[in-house]
Order: sequence, then structure tokens, then C-alpha cells
Amino acid sequence: MDEDLAELFATAEAAEVQSGKYAQAVELYLSIINSPRESDEVARLKENAIYKLGALYARGRDPDKLRVLLQSIRPFFAAVAKAKTAKIVRSLIDLVAEIPDTLPFQIELCRDSIEWCRAEKRSFLRQRIEARLAALLLAAGEYNKALELLAALLREVKRLDDKPLLVEIQLVEARVHHALRNLPKAKASLTSARTAANSIYCPPTLQAQIDLMAGTLHAEEKDYKTAFSYFYEAFENSEASANSAQAVLCLKYMLLTKIMTDSSDEVNAIITGKAGVRHAGEAMDAMRAVAAAHKKRSLKDFEAASVAFASHLQDDSLVAHHLETLYDILLQSNICRIIEPFSRVEIAHISTLIGLPVGKVEAKLSQMILDGKFNGILDQGAGCLIAFEEDQKERTYDATLETLHNMSAVVDSLYLKAQKITA
Repeated sequence: MDEDLAELFATAEAAEVQSGKYAQAVELYLSIINSPRESDEVARLKENAIYKLGALYARGRDPDKLRVLLQSIRPFFAAVAKAKTAKIVRSLIDLVAEIPDTLPFQIELCRDSIEWCRAEKRSFLRQRIEARLAALLLAAGEYNKALELLAALLREVKRLDDKPLLVEIQLVEARVHHALRNLPKAKASLTSARTAANSIYCPPTLQAQIDLMAGTLHAEEKDYKTAFSYFYEAFENSEASANSAQAVLCLKYMLLTKIMTDSSDEVNAIITGKAGVRHAGEAMDAMRAVAAAHKKRSLKDFEAASVAFASHLQDDSLVAHHLETLYDILLQSNICRIIEPFSRVEIAHISTLIGLPVGKVEAKLSQMILDGKFNGILDQGAGCLIAFEEDQKERTYDATLETLHNMSAVVDSLYLKAQKITA
């Protein structure tokens, strides 16, 4: 009898790859899943049919049917091991994640699954789905809800000493704190995650995520050389785990650190190297355009690259943050170079030379004056910038103070030696 189901499964697989037979394949897989027969072989066929049907729904971009499937197979979970149940549930949630623009749906699905886990007292699965939910809340920008969930989950998992899950939770916590710009807490969470990871076998995918987060935090502290080494480690681990999307992200961040350290020449060397050729695409083109604009000190090219590759430069929070800093540095250096020969110059003239709107140039000049980067004033009535001569600082006073300080140190030293002799 089990042979009938095996033949049915083979027929469904054949129909799946044929065009126009999507509905037939779905019907056959459902008939296998809903079969009342019970045996180890039938359970294996049902499990495979669930995976195949889930993949079909994902390809057809039908998240509602995936949710119905997940809810309808819950009676089947009573006949299989809890570990296998966890694998099936997490696999179906992962398939929903493959469908674009389903973030709110994924959050709802995770919450529904968590309620079911509580009712069935499946703590192992519930904790993992809660960790997934925290990551989804982070992606949705609901940082406070994510932190509340993680705090409760951390207390529970620490009691159980489940190190693999602990690493995942603390890594998500580090990302949430980073998103909130709370770098000290992000570093503390990452340190805890790395400590837990050192005591267990850490798969390359997870190790890549840890290194990626470490590189991100070092980049935030302007330690770009250390950040590059972490991003490189993350890139190698991503390649080892065949995670192409994450490998491209790591490579993009490696190029970003090179640009930020004024090593734009090395960007082309990396892009034309083996790694760059393997992952060639828009992300690499975006970083090449930014590197070229930085090398030429061209604000116009920089803005053009930001518009042309907005999905890779503006939508990525880390890249956008650092490129904004880089743009400010470029703008400031260009303005300083333009106004250097003048003692009085019209703001409109500076705007024409630099190729930016008058309002933007005026705002930057005001900021430079307030920050002490430029000695002068803005005459807004005349629309002019007036530069002051640099004050020649008198060094005699400072030199005298330094000499007196050194003399005091010598006298103190001689006094201590005299005390030792007379003692």
C-alpha cells in the first residue's frame, strides 16, 4: 500500500517540473499529506510532500496557502519526533520569507506558531520561533518590542544553557542596539555572543554573521582597517556556506572600508580580482562609481552615483551612514579649496564653482564656521563670505609655561633624592 503513495509522490514530482501542471502537482501532494495511513515510510513521504508543496507555494508567491498548510499539518506533528516538527515549521516559515513584501505576514505567522507551541508545550520550537520573530521585528523597525521579547527569551535560554540559540539571540540583540545607535550595548551583546560561540561548534553561516556584526561596529568607530579584516572573514565564511547574497554584502562593505581609508585605488583591484568577478553585479558597480567619484573629489559624480545605485547605497543603512560622512568631508575640502584665495567672496560664486545650490553651500559654510573649521563670518545682507586672517599665536608664553613645568619636575625629583640621602 505504501508503494501506491510512493508512486503518487513520483507522479507529483514529474508534474511539478512540467509547465501547466502546477494545480495537478499541488493536488497530488495534498492527497499524500492527507492520507490516513500510518507507518515510518508514509511519515517520510508526507514530510517530503510538505517540503515540496511548500516550495511550490513559495514559487507561486502564495503566502496564505503556506499558512493554511502549516496549520493543517499540525495533527501530523503528533506522529513525528519533536525535532522533526521543529525542522518542518522553521522550513515553512523560511519559505514564506522567500516571497517579497511579506514582512507583516511573517510576523503574524510567527506569532500564530508561538501560540500553538505554547498550547502544545513545545518550548524548544517556541524559543527558536521567538528568536526569529525578534529578527523580523528588527527588520520592521519595531525595536522596543524586539528588545522586550529578547530580554524575556534571554533569561529563559540562559537557564537552559542552550549555547547555539543563545548566540543567535545575542547577535539579534546586538543588531537591535546598533539600529538604535547604542554602540556600547551593541558591543556588549556581540562580546557575549562571541563568548558563547567559542564554547560550541559554530557553523560558517553563523560565524559569518558574527564577523559581519563585528566589522560593522568597528566601522562605526572609524577603525576601518580592523573592520576590513572582519568583513573579509565574514566573506570567506559566507562563501564556505554558499550564501551568495551575504557574500556580496560583505564584499560591498570591504570596498566601503577601502574608500573610507582613502584607498580608492584598491577598490578596482578587489573588483577585478577573483572574488569581485565571481560576485559581479550592481553592488560592485555602485562601489566602483563611488570610488571613482571619491578619487576625483567630484561631488557631482558622487551624487549621480547615489541616485543611480540608490538601492545599494541609500537603502543600506551602514553604507548610507558612512557615505554621508564621506560626502561631508568631500564637500568641506572642496569648499576650502575654492575659498582659499579669497578674503571676501559671494556665496553665489562659490555655489557656481562647486555646482551645488546656494542654500546648501550657505548651510555648510555656517556649520564650518561654528565648528571652527573656518575663520570668518557670513554677511547674509550682502550674500558674501568674509574670511579673517589667521591669528599668529604667540609661542613664548606656552614655551615659558612648559619650561617652568619641567623645572618643577626636576626640583621635585631632587627633593625626593635628598630625602633618601638624609634618611
